[in-house]
Amino acid sequence: MTLARITVLCSGRGSNLGSLLAAERAGAFAGSVTHVISNRPGVGALAIARDYGVSTEVVDHKAFATREAFDAALCDAIDRSSPDLVVLAGFMRVLGAAAVGRYTGRLVNIHPSLLPSYPGLHTHRRVLADGATIHGCTVHFVTPEVDVGPIIAQSALTVRDDDDEASLAARVLELEHKLLPQAVQWFCAGRLAIDGPRVRFVDAPASERRAGAA
Repeated sequence: MTLARITVLCSGRGSNLGSLLAAERAGAFAGSVTHVISNRPGVGALAIARDYGVSTEVVDHKAFATREAFDAALCDAIDRSSPDLVVLAGFMRVLGAAAVGRYTGRLVNIHPSLLPSYPGLHTHRRVLADGATIHGCTVHFVTPEVDVGPIIAQSALTVRDDDDEASLAARVLELEHKLLPQAVQWFCAGRLAIDGPRVRFVDAPASERRAGAA
């Protein structure tokens, strides 16, 4: 069986990358993370990748005068790894429309909220400020519009009365560590089809459609 080639883009500590690599090692999906790219040198994600024997590369956004120049260099780095799937796992740069279009249907992101609620940054702080009682995370296909692409899967939790921003972020991160490998497993198995603004499952059991379909 041919394994799907996966490139992961990261900007920070790499905990979601770590969960994905651990799941791969456990045989959770028919894919292999072959390349990790960061826009920031020296971050934890790069060390995690090296610990797993995965090749790494830095495309430092600060070295480029324009977003378009950075995007072009980043796409060149991605293309060198010939990926079937590109995963944004804590990648803190907004890609331009040309870059997103280059990977249509094979570019996914994990976001720390139940989209379409709370797109963008500081989601946990905003949830607490609004007094929301339900929070969670979303894996979705990336489109040029930020955080509005077709939703693959979501996982939710109840906001506790004693939650602060740090505790809520930590609990949501635990959900992310389970949800991202599951979404990647579905992608690698060829079970996801984009149908306009939605994702439908191909030959999926009814239980999986209820758990993961947007």
